[in-house]
Amino acid sequence: MVPSSETATVRVLCQKLLLSGNQPGTLQWLIGSPFFPPFTVVSTFRCIHHSPDFQQESDDLRKLLPKGFEVIGGLLVGYSDAEKTAFEAVRAARRLRKHLSEGGELDDEKIVGASCDAGTGTIHFFISKSENLTKLEPVGSVVYEEKSGKYLWENGCLLHCELPIKLPFYFPASSPSDSKEKFSDAIDAVITQFKEPYVVYIAETLKKASGDVPKPVVLRGKDLGFGADASNINRLPATDQVSDTKMLSCSHFFLNSKTAAAVNSAENADKIHISVMLNRSEKSPTSGAPVAEYFPAMEEARLIVVDLNLDVLTYAPKDLPLMHAVSNLVIPALVDQLYSLKKIILPYLLMVHPQLRIYHFNPPGVLHPITIIYELNYGETEMKQVDVRKSLHLRLGLPLDRPLLRTANALDLSVNDDSRGNIKKRGSFLLKDVHIGIPSSGVAEGVASIIQGSYEYYHYLQDSFDDSGWGCAYRSLQTIISWFRLQHYTSVAVPSHREIQQTLVEIGDKDPSFIGSREWIGAIELSFVLDKLLGVSCKIMNFRSGSELPEKCRELAMHFENQGTPIMIGGGVLAYTLLGVDYDEGSGDCAFLILDPHYTGSEDHKKIVNGGWCGWKKAVDSKGKSFFLHNKFYNLLLPQRPNMV
Repeated sequence: MVPSSETATVRVLCQKLLLSGNQPGTLQWLIGSPFFPPFTVVSTFRCIHHSPDFQQESDDLRKLLPKGFEVIGGLLVGYSDAEKTAFEAVRAARRLRKHLSEGGELDDEKIVGASCDAGTGTIHFFISKSENLTKLEPVGSVVYEEKSGKYLWENGCLLHCELPIKLPFYFPASSPSDSKEKFSDAIDAVITQFKEPYVVYIAETLKKASGDVPKPVVLRGKDLGFGADASNINRLPATDQVSDTKMLSCSHFFLNSKTAAAVNSAENADKIHISVMLNRSEKSPTSGAPVAEYFPAMEEARLIVVDLNLDVLTYAPKDLPLMHAVSNLVIPALVDQLYSLKKIILPYLLMVHPQLRIYHFNPPGVLHPITIIYELNYGETEMKQVDVRKSLHLRLGLPLDRPLLRTANALDLSVNDDSRGNIKKRGSFLLKDVHIGIPSSGVAEGVASIIQGSYEYYHYLQDSFDDSGWGCAYRSLQTIISWFRLQHYTSVAVPSHREIQQTLVEIGDKDPSFIGSREWIGAIELSFVLDKLLGVSCKIMNFRSGSELPEKCRELAMHFENQGTPIMIGGGVLAYTLLGVDYDEGSGDCAFLILDPHYTGSEDHKKIVNGGWCGWKKAVDSKGKSFFLHNKFYNLLLPQRPNMV
């Protein structure tokens, strides 16, 4: 039952409501789900087709937004009174909802209208009860939820369906203009088959659980119900004692899962894979020999075969009946994606077809996955694709200096592995993100600013290579390059010591005799290698004494907040990797998060942390001692993120 507006509560799950500041006239779509309590805002998408162009906006959102999520309102930035601005946002949201539903009927759903004051940034929420009413109702309260990822994924799951289709169709050779109509007819014929009685949908888990893996569930088209209102479908209790597939919920596949790790993102959410099969033999009630029918063409015809590789992702609560998840989420998603692909291909039907690839992403700040169709005829760096990604970054409020929507960052929807995410390289395992779970810094009122993203821990004696006493800066450089790899800025392999030396010889910084030597390198050499191999520029900071380092804590904190890359600290013949700072601006007390490449032991996380090889080092401890020697010259290498999307 939808609450009355007098007591209605708007719940905000997304971390950031405003995607582009308080710019007047900015319109954003509020995204929710029919499976959540009313007026729950999961995310916001910026309207990028102005006026707005509702047809283009609906086409984009139909491709981008997985089934299981929907537009539940709008937010508009303005200077006029809050209710008037919110009413304009509601009108726009209702028009968009009509385009998305492809119907012109009255929209009587209660939806959210929000206004943001361009001067103060204050956001006011209202409820629109019906399209007929011109007055909005204020909400009772607004709750900004914490642990919002947990809210989505502990009780929800993803359904993934891949369906490659080779679609042949004929048209008269004398009438090429008929090709578009014939192609459209062929698409409609495929869509009709999705709901045929003989079609079979096989559901199976993609979760590698420690318990028994449930057997696949077979659903037949004749048993499916279509067109139900998702919010009114009865939920089912979790049980494994069900013989009727109609009474199975999505949770059936996760009853024996014993995963200890927190499920707080689409990447580690529970997943169900759906396969589609056409069981044509069931159409005939009696057995018989195959029959071939011949239909002669009345005139010369031309054959075209179009490759359509469907790949849809949908969200469902785990207590939703599986048959409804397939019939009301997966199948409509397949239909929408077919129409989207058709619209892209039609202009090129008689030419070289675009190479369309479908990817799913879960960029930071967006709680749910998104789906993107890319044309990759000329690769990702082709300007048309760069412009597509820029517009997507603008819509989602993503920074323009991070390749968050490049294909290397797409979700991996293969079988989950619950083991720790460590990387195997050259016969040995490399630990990732070893700073996670370490003790606090001890800075009482400090604000911690740390590395953004993942890295691998490189240290002495790895790969059976003895670099003890001279290779610490090489290892710090390897850790830095691993960060750029894991954030998908580059596909360049992490170089060996010899490859680093060879790079410095190639650019003319070192003599050929340097290759194979045990000579130290410092910040300057590291900057040369990063520029040559990755195209990454660096900032270098020099200090006459270790006592000067705490004075730069504020500047280092800004680096981690804006750039987020690991820093190399060099002092004499020693080098360390800096992963963060914890700084109390009031007292000046600070600590540095140090990753020490001088470690020579095994890849044992507990041993590394307990031994102090990764942890916070106070600028001045309780005994007046500092990790950084006062009489030693230090330099810091601060790699900068490339500006790329």
